[in-house]
Amino acid sequence: MPQPARGRRAYHHGDLRRALVAAATAQLDRQGPLGVTLRGAARAAGVSQAAPYRHFASKEALLAAIAENAFRALRRACEAAARATAARDPATRLDAVATAYVRFALGHPARYRLMWAPRPRGRDYPDLQTAASHAGFALGEVLTNWEAPAETSGERFVERLFVVWSLLHGLAGLLLDEQLPRDVVRSVPTDALVQTAMRVLREGILAPRSSSSPRRSR
Repeated sequence: MPQPARGRRAYHHGDLRRALVAAATAQLDRQGPLGVTLRGAARAAGVSQAAPYRHFASKEALLAAIAENAFRALRRACEAAARATAARDPATRLDAVATAYVRFALGHPARYRLMWAPRPRGRDYPDLQTAASHAGFALGEVLTNWEAPAETSGERFVERLFVVWSLLHGLAGLLLDEQLPRDVVRSVPTDALVQTAMRVLREGILAPRSSSSPRRSR
């Protein structure tokens, strides 16, 4: 009987798109965005160099799929932290989700940088935009515990969510780029840095507003 030809496998693949994204994600983790190629992903998945184009029109489209998956993973991490502290007070839940956010960034630095890179942009890839929005919802859901009922969908809530995200994104960036003083990094655990930042934030803009504002003197 004739033996099957060795070498590259035929296109037939159970889930080629997923295999390509997984291979490209591994490339990204090892070498950064410049190390991601359609040819390399195809080689790792065991398919022809032309096969990836059935799913991705360009390298950027492949990077968008990686970023989309990363946003989904970030959302799952935040939601898991919220569930684990569901019976606790709002401050504890907010701290837990904030900590999960920063841990994700530090655990997946190349993916996290890609998520916020100039390209690919969500406006060009709707699925990426949706995944990014849903990750924001996970942070927003725990933040609603600090809002008055009439404000949970208003402009004030959006402002607070933006500030909380900016704080976490900034802290994650400082840690990833090793911009914090070494003695601070060595002596203060990352979780403690996050929780300190959130405590300061809660004492400021997240502090519940007084039911009555001071009257102005005439």
